[in-house]
Amino acid sequence: MIQTPSSSAQTVPAIAVYRSIAEIPAGFGPTVAAIGNFDGLHLGHREILCAVVESARQRHARAVAITFEPHPEHFLRADKAPLLLTPLAEKLRLLAGTGIDAVLVLPFDAELAGLSARAFAEQILAGALHVRELHEGANFRCGRGAEAGVTELAALGAEMGFTLRVHQAVHVRGMEVSSSAVRALVAAGEMRRARWMLGRPFAVLSTQARGRGIGTRLLVPTVNLAAYPGQLPAFGVYVTRLRINGQRQFQAVTNVGNRPTFGEASFAVESHILDFEPVELDEQTPLELEFLVRLRGEIAWPSPEALKAQILRDVQRAQRYFRLVGC
Repeated sequence: MIQTPSSSAQTVPAIAVYRSIAEIPAGFGPTVAAIGNFDGLHLGHREILCAVVESARQRHARAVAITFEPHPEHFLRADKAPLLLTPLAEKLRLLAGTGIDAVLVLPFDAELAGLSARAFAEQILAGALHVRELHEGANFRCGRGAEAGVTELAALGAEMGFTLRVHQAVHVRGMEVSSSAVRALVAAGEMRRARWMLGRPFAVLSTQARGRGIGTRLLVPTVNLAAYPGQLPAFGVYVTRLRINGQRQFQAVTNVGNRPTFGEASFAVESHILDFEPVELDEQTPLELEFLVRLRGEIAWPSPEALKAQILRDVQRAQRYFRLVGC
């Protein structure tokens, strides 16, 4: 079992996490389930998982999310695989907040990639999990080479004792919600639109960069994130919120980019805290950085003095933003 705090540091129920079929207890089930990568856990995912939980409660069954590690694209086409919105630890934390009872994290390897849709349904859905109802999006496909869509899966379910409920895509302000759409918005710095699709601000979970001379307390109002392998916003300056160790929260202005004003490019995600107070922080302290709105792109200024003047303007705009939104 894991205990996973929500991004607002509220208590989230513990959920069972199984890392293979072998870990599933004997007699587990009946269940209502959904299969997916759930990258970003956006509003479309949440609609499906909410329906899973509701149906499971009505059936006196367990609500289960089935996902994969690594992301299948990272195994099948590593050179073309997308940057992830939510690494596994964050995905599990978000899944815990949906009300589901358990997550099955299947190792995506050559064996699983070669499994037919029929074998997947027999061994995992009907066999290990005793699924009675499966919820999927209309574009869902599974099995070796993505051989089976929802029509084929429904036929397998009729044969093996589970029904399939198909969900249509969720639309927000005229946009179809999907993980790829969220990635594109984040990559373009469109943080407001990404927030509409996610139902929350896009956030990066990381730690303090090593070698910054940080001891057990942060005594200056600047924090650099450690190298981050997932999706980051476009280069530029953003209004952000920085949460330290899931508790202390600060308003901040964050630069994502190479800091060209100072000569040789040096990539960093650097946050200047606006309402700074000294706080306990070392290189292992969890940091969560929420990106709220983009102020501007990254610019090579003619001098450090010009950059400092712009930073003051950025800070004033950020402070005005926080006054207007009341946080």
